[in-house]
Amino acid sequence: MERITYFDNAATSFPKPASVAAAMARYLNEVGGPYGRSAYPRAVEVSRTVEKTRDLLAERMGAGDAAKVVFAPNATHAVNLVVQSVLARGGRVLISPLEHNAVTRPLAALAARCGASFDLLPHFGDGRVDPSRIEGMLTSDTVLAVINHQSNVNGVIQPLAQIRQRLGKVPLLVDASQSFGSIPVRVDDWDIDYLAFTGHKALLGPPGIGGLYLRNPAGLEPLVYGGTGSASESFDMPDFVPDRFEAGTPNIAGIYGLHAALQETPDCRHSREDFCQFIENLQRIPGLKVLCADRFENQGDVLSMLQPGRDPADLGRMLFDKFGIETRIGLHCAPLAHQTLGTAPCGSLRIGVSRYHSADDFSFFTDAVKECLRI
Repeated sequence: MERITYFDNAATSFPKPASVAAAMARYLNEVGGPYGRSAYPRAVEVSRTVEKTRDLLAERMGAGDAAKVVFAPNATHAVNLVVQSVLARGGRVLISPLEHNAVTRPLAALAARCGASFDLLPHFGDGRVDPSRIEGMLTSDTVLAVINHQSNVNGVIQPLAQIRQRLGKVPLLVDASQSFGSIPVRVDDWDIDYLAFTGHKALLGPPGIGGLYLRNPAGLEPLVYGGTGSASESFDMPDFVPDRFEAGTPNIAGIYGLHAALQETPDCRHSREDFCQFIENLQRIPGLKVLCADRFENQGDVLSMLQPGRDPADLGRMLFDKFGIETRIGLHCAPLAHQTLGTAPCGSLRIGVSRYHSADDFSFFTDAVKECLRI
């Protein structure tokens, strides 16, 4: 396989398995038809594929009831479904210090609209939440906690099972945008209340399809109202899942692509040791600061780097112009994370690794950085 110089997988993964585009093209060119609206053969095939995809997602996240997996355009939509319902009348939310704007912007809007508030959970220097100090943060008006399972800036993995235990009765919403597909997620075993995910990152699916797991849908209001193909005699949304939260025609082509990706997960071309060595080699480069977990066992497949006092865009531009290496520079839609890590306002150059990268790709990247810093 040729060298992979695309290192922006934290934004969206590339390449995808060939079967993803093939499955989407097959739906658009050959199958067609709606989901859950008709009973002729092509419509039945579509409905079966959608439900098979739901089953595969439930299995991948350790959910015993696939009906509690609701499709949505993306994780941002899923996060909004939960927070806008739970905080409709205000309340206090506890969040990690590494949250994405998919969480902080809805919370800020709800703070202005209905008096909701949010506070940061106690954490270590790399942004990892300290579970032992959570109970001291709980108050009678705490109605939700939101945790970014894996940071999209430094790749820190949060200890979800321990956090869930310390929260007691406070519901937990997990943003699994970066983690789902690359590290284990077990919603039933960990008693996760809500888990938002997207298909276009580590799951290697197409953009425009994601979803939400709801352990207890009771009490949540839909974010969007409309037709579902069920209970059509009523002006009210159905009171059962997944229909209650799936108004309108879903992204069927995207679901076909995601179904293919879930069935064909490629083998990883690098070992965990290769990745560890990659980070250590970057840390040895003079004048380079690497943003990663303090302990490697807490490290996901995302990290960042920068030269203190220099705009990370300079290095990003040189890496692309001289070596064709594609990265992400800036704040990565996560200003709170950069405030926590002391890298605001310029941000960092982000490295998003995929299972397609090899140890040789890591060496090429490291040598390119060394060359650029010598200029």
